[in-house]
Amino acid sequence: MKRCPYCAEAIQDDAVACPHCGTSLAASGNAPLPPLPPQPIYQQNAPIQPGLAGNSYPIAQQQTSGKATGSLIAGIAAYVILPFFSAIIAIVLGHLGLSEIKKSGGRLKGDGLAIAGLVLGYLQVALLPLILIIAAIAIPNLIRARIAANEASAVGSLRVITTSEIAYGTACPKIGYAYSLAEMGPSGSACPEGRNQLDSVLATGQKRGYRFTPHASSFTGQAPETGFGWNADPLSESMGTRRFFVDQTGVIRFSTAGQADENSQELR
Repeated sequence: MKRCPYCAEAIQDDAVACPHCGTSLAASGNAPLPPLPPQPIYQQNAPIQPGLAGNSYPIAQQQTSGKATGSLIAGIAAYVILPFFSAIIAIVLGHLGLSEIKKSGGRLKGDGLAIAGLVLGYLQVALLPLILIIAAIAIPNLIRARIAANEASAVGSLRVITTSEIAYGTACPKIGYAYSLAEMGPSGSACPEGRNQLDSVLATGQKRGYRFTPHASSFTGQAPETGFGWNADPLSESMGTRRFFVDQTGVIRFSTAGQADENSQELR
């Protein structure tokens, strides 16, 4: 390739006239012209960011800090799975995550996750004293309410047993009063006519935290049986504080010191 001496455009070496300006090249004596400079080759470089001392480095993709993510997860778990302990973990991981992100020079992200975990953790720690105060007030009240409900159920069950004994003795005159709760239940066999005086739960001798047992000295041991006595005792102190007794008189008595009997205080 050569250049036109008149318009300086690139033309073929054997051209006799310039195709750009139309000037005949014969007059120029075909004097050789300097070759065209090489055309620059352009290529797309990777994005760069300023570095220290004028250096440039490719921009790396940011990653989320694992500690920041863990802080948020622990903060949520503190309210749905493991209170307080997860809150402490959320606080520790949150601070570690923020420190890690700050020192990474932009390589890590997730400071929002870490802050959210810190807020959830600190909020539960701050509310813990209030929660403990509420629990200290509510739990004893709940226990007392349960004890009162169990004791009321035991008294009601003794009244049902009294009615069932009278019905059984009337239906089975040759046997008299029953010495076993099971005999007055659905599976009684000694006197079929006396069955189903008690439901299947009470017939087992245990209901609503109380155990029901025959008071041996109240039965004569002769047929027909003319006397009966039943005790209702709590399975544990958390189930009830009073012990109850009833006999053929229908009077229910209670005791707080030991098993109740016919000499215990009358329930009013």
